[in-house]
Amino acid sequence: MKLIRTTGRGAQAAQATLAALEQRGGAALDAVMPAVLRIVAGVRRRGDRALLGYAIKLDGASRSLATSVAALRVSPDEMAAAWRALDPALRDALSTAAKQIRAFARRQLPHSFGASPVAGLTAGQLVRPLASVGCYVPSGRHPLPSTLLMTAIPAQMAGVKRIVVVSPRPAPETLAAAHLLHITEFYRLGGAHAIAALAYGTESLSRVDKIVGPGNLYVTAAKRLVAFDCAIDMLAGPTEIVVTSDRGRPADIAGDLVAQAEHDPQALAVFITTRHDLARAVIAEAKLRSRRNPVARESLNRNGVAIVAGSPQEAHDITNRLAPEHLTVDSAGDLAWVANAGSVFVGRCSAQPMGDYISGPNHTLPTGGMARVRGGLSVNDFVKLITVQQYTVQGLHHLGPKAVLLANAEGLTGHAEAIRLRLAAKASKARRSRG
Repeated sequence: MKLIRTTGRGAQAAQATLAALEQRGGAALDAVMPAVLRIVAGVRRRGDRALLGYAIKLDGASRSLATSVAALRVSPDEMAAAWRALDPALRDALSTAAKQIRAFARRQLPHSFGASPVAGLTAGQLVRPLASVGCYVPSGRHPLPSTLLMTAIPAQMAGVKRIVVVSPRPAPETLAAAHLLHITEFYRLGGAHAIAALAYGTESLSRVDKIVGPGNLYVTAAKRLVAFDCAIDMLAGPTEIVVTSDRGRPADIAGDLVAQAEHDPQALAVFITTRHDLARAVIAEAKLRSRRNPVARESLNRNGVAIVAGSPQEAHDITNRLAPEHLTVDSAGDLAWVANAGSVFVGRCSAQPMGDYISGPNHTLPTGGMARVRGGLSVNDFVKLITVQQYTVQGLHHLGPKAVLLANAEGLTGHAEAIRLRLAAKASKARRSRG
């Protein structure tokens, strides 16, 4: 990790570093986009044939077994067998995590309502689930059953009827998690070709309404490419952690920095403080704790930064400028200044990996500074809000003339006439009833 100070002789260099951190994001996607364009176009044009070819070439599927898309579908029996083979303690841990995630998603659910803001008008909303979603579960360096839980459970709680899981080389733990959630449609597919199949469908795999879940550069680039044809959750980049603290223990802070850094050599790990001595101690601890973790060590050497700010207010401002995926702060009082973060961890007991697995809030979070404009994946990503309006004669006569004025002000005479027709018809009917 490198140390920078926002005051003194290093102030100019520090500002340049901060500006570069703020501009992190999707530039890396451009490098893989030509290949992704070819893959997505191929699946869209040639369907199953292209999908199988890419599964063999890119996912490592056996040519003798990948004879059809149906052959790539994981059977319920295989998922059940994976669950039975799992260590009982791990089965219990997965069940507990699922229970926590489900309870949190239930609390997040929006609700339908109807209200009468003025006499004669009822306005409200209906909450309806999406019909189908695709959950992408990576299977690269590490098995990620937690990602299956975090993507599929909110969809289930929203009431989504069809949930399709794709993962190129699913670990037994991931298959076991699928059995726990009663997943019935699971394919050994990954990469840009899996995203294309979910977005556009093939002869054997029907398209979905929305794709969620993190992935590598090819997956993320493919999600960006199909986003106008199929809804997506977000463009997730490498993991990010910021710890903003003036009184944390160096070992605790370094432990969280190493934990998130081990996800990816491109992961971003930042410590922000006003104390030079604490920054030095954290750097030393992070170096010590990553010595046997090559991925974390590379990430910290490449993207690890300790920032010594000139004041607590400047530390807060820098944190919000970075809009990190994961943020740790010292106390609940710090929440008052947090404006931009995907998920916040409060105090020394709140180790960030607890949120990756079992707390309940979703671990699929915005990266690349997108926490400025959205939060993490939630049950709200799987529902639609349909607004409803119903007028009576009284409500129409109360608000109609004002709406006519607004329509005329915009020069939309057809809008105004559509309202006048109703007003005139009701006035005529009233005169006839009096006569």
